[in-house]
Amino acid sequence: MANSQRKILVTSALPYANGPIHLGHMLEYIQTDIWSRFQKLRGHECHYICADDAHGTPIMLKAQQLGITPEEMIAQVQKEHEQDFADFNIQFDNFHSTHSDENRQLASDIYIKLRDNGYIKTKTISQLFDPEKSMFLPDRFVKGTCPRCKSEDQYGDNCDNCGATYSTTDLINPKSAVSGATPVMKDTEHFFFDLPAFEGMLKEWINSGSLQQEMANKLGEWFEQGLQQWDISRDAPYFGFEIPDAPGKFFYVWLDAPIGYMGSFKNLCDKRDDLNFDDFWAKDSTAEVYHFIGKDIVYFHSLFWPAMLDGAGLRKPTSVYAHGYVTVNGAKMSKSKGTFIKARTYLDNLDPEYLRYYYAAKLSSRIDDLDLNLEDFAQRVNSDLVGKLVNLASRTAGFISKRFDGKLAKINDTSLTTSFLAKQESIANFYETREYGKAMREIMTLADIANAYVADSAPWQLIKEDDKQEQAHQVCSNALNLFRILVTYLKPVLPKLAQDVEAFLQMELTWDNLDIDLAGHEIAKFKALMQRVEMKSIEAIIEASTENLQVTAEPEVKAEVKSPLEQDPISDEISFDDFAKIDLRIARIAKAEHVKEANKLLRLELDLGGETKQVFAGIKSAYAPEDLEGKLTVMVANLAPRQMRFGVSEGMVLAAGPGGKDLWIMEPHEGAQPGMKVK
Repeated sequence: MANSQRKILVTSALPYANGPIHLGHMLEYIQTDIWSRFQKLRGHECHYICADDAHGTPIMLKAQQLGITPEEMIAQVQKEHEQDFADFNIQFDNFHSTHSDENRQLASDIYIKLRDNGYIKTKTISQLFDPEKSMFLPDRFVKGTCPRCKSEDQYGDNCDNCGATYSTTDLINPKSAVSGATPVMKDTEHFFFDLPAFEGMLKEWINSGSLQQEMANKLGEWFEQGLQQWDISRDAPYFGFEIPDAPGKFFYVWLDAPIGYMGSFKNLCDKRDDLNFDDFWAKDSTAEVYHFIGKDIVYFHSLFWPAMLDGAGLRKPTSVYAHGYVTVNGAKMSKSKGTFIKARTYLDNLDPEYLRYYYAAKLSSRIDDLDLNLEDFAQRVNSDLVGKLVNLASRTAGFISKRFDGKLAKINDTSLTTSFLAKQESIANFYETREYGKAMREIMTLADIANAYVADSAPWQLIKEDDKQEQAHQVCSNALNLFRILVTYLKPVLPKLAQDVEAFLQMELTWDNLDIDLAGHEIAKFKALMQRVEMKSIEAIIEASTENLQVTAEPEVKAEVKSPLEQDPISDEISFDDFAKIDLRIARIAKAEHVKEANKLLRLELDLGGETKQVFAGIKSAYAPEDLEGKLTVMVANLAPRQMRFGVSEGMVLAAGPGGKDLWIMEPHEGAQPGMKVK
C-alpha cells in the first residue's frame, strides 16, 4: 500500500444523451477507469463518477422527432449508455444524469452565489428567431450560404468547406434547420457570466501545474485575444433548468453540465453514510479532484468551470487531463468505410478487454491523437495477451494439476521474483502519470523474460524424467508466480482477466500481496483465459458499421501465386545473402484445428519458446489436427504476417513430399527445443 491514503474524486466528461457511445468516446472512459482502478488497487479512497449530459436544444428537437418527451428519451439513452459502459468493464461508483434534483439545486445555488457576488451581467442581444416554431435558433440550427466561399448548406457558425468562422447573421440566405423557415432578427435579454473578472486567478491556476503544458500554452492564446463575457442563458422553449427569478429563461447546457459532476457525487453521498460532499468540494478541501476530458472541451473545463467554482466560493479541480481524438486506420472515423464503430457493435463481436489493452498500450500523458489500426490491434493483442501473458500459464498450469495435486512448490531460486517485484514502483509511477503505454511495455518486457525462462527450463522435458520431477515442479510454480505478478500489474487494464485469474489461482490479486509466498498454495484447474482476435470478427464489425456506401471500389487485381508443389521445376535464383535472411526455428505445435470453408488449410498455433504464432498451413490432406498437437516442426519465423480470408498467418511451416497424403512435416530429432534456430 502507498504510505498514506489519499481521498480522490475522478470524473470523465459527460456523454451527451442524444445518441449511442462509440469507440472514440470509449478512449476517455477506459483511460479514466484504468486510473481509478489503479488508485483503488493501491489502497486509496477513490470515487469515479459520471452522468449523462441531458439538456439542450438538440435533445429537445430529437425527442420531438421521435414523438416522445425529452425525459423519456434521456431515460432510454441513459439505460443504453450504462449497459455499454458496464459491458466495457467501466466501474463507475455512480452514474447519474444532469436532469436531476441534485443538479437543479446545485446549479441554482452556484448561480445565485455568482449573481450575489456581482459576476452575472444582463444585456440585450439580437438573435435569429424561427417564426414558425417560435424559438430562438442556436448557431448549429441555422444553415445557409457561406459569406466567404459561397458554399451552400453551411452551419451558422462556421463553414465546413473553407473553414471560415462568422456570425450567424453573416450567413447568406439563412434558413432554420428546424422548420426551413427564413429566420428573423429579434431582441432578447440574456444573462452573462463575467469571465474577464477572473483573468488573474485563471492565469495563475493554469500555470500552476494543474494542466498539461500543451493545454496551458493553448489557453494562453485566449488571454491574448482577451476573455469575453459568457452567455449562460437560453430562451424558452428549451429543455433544461429554469433560471431562478427569471421566468422563461433557462441555463445554457454548458452551465449545468460540469455542475453535473457535483450533482452525481451529491447523489452518491446521499446514498452512503461514509461520504461527505463538502469534504471534496468546499473551498478548504484537502481531497483531490481530477477531470479527464477530450481536447475539444478544454475551454469549458479550464476557463469557465474553475472561474465559476471560484466565484461561488468552491474549490477548483486539482488537475484537468485532456486526451486527443481516436482515428481508425489513420483517418477520421468514417461511416462509409465502416470505421465509425459503436461500442455495442464492438461488444457484439469482440472481448472488451482487447480494446482496453490496446488503448492502454498507446496512451500517454500527452494530448496526441490515438490511431486504432485494426490490423495492428489484432496482432498486438494476439502477441502480447495471448502469446505472452496467457501462454505463460497455459503451458505450465496443467503440470501442477496433473502431477503435483494442484499445489505450488516452495521456490528455491527467487531471483526472478525479486527482479519482477523491483519494477512495481516504476510501473505504479507510469499509471499515476497516465503513461500507460510505458507501463504496458515494462510489463510485456517482464512477460518475455518469464517466457524465456520457461522455454529454457522446458518443464515438458523435465516431467518425463523421474529424477527431475521436483525441478519441473519448481519451474511451473515459479512461472505461475511470475504470471500472478504480471496480472496484478495489469489488473487496472484487464479487470475481467484478473477476476478469472483470481478464480484460477484461488486468491485475490492486490498490490499489497505482490510479494506473498505461495508455497503449498492450491490452485484450481486451468481453463482457457483468452482467445485470439480473429480478423473475421474485425471484418464483421466493419460490415456492421458501414453506412451509405455510395462509391464502389475498383475490383482488386491479385497476382496468381502457385503453391510450391505447382511451381515450375526451375525458378529464379536467389543469392546466398537472400537465403541467409530466412530465420528457421524449431516450433512445437501447441494447437491444431480445422479451418471452416477451407479445403486444404489447418490453423496451427506454434510455440517458439516464449512466443506463439498463428500459421495457416496447407497440410490438411496429410494430417488430422489431433495428430499434430505436441509435435515439433520447422517454421520460417521471420516471414511478414499475411492477411488471409480466415485470419493473419504469421509464418510458414516447412513440409516436403509429392503432395496429397504424402506430405511430411519435418520432425527434428528428440532434444530440439521450441525457439531453437535451425542452421
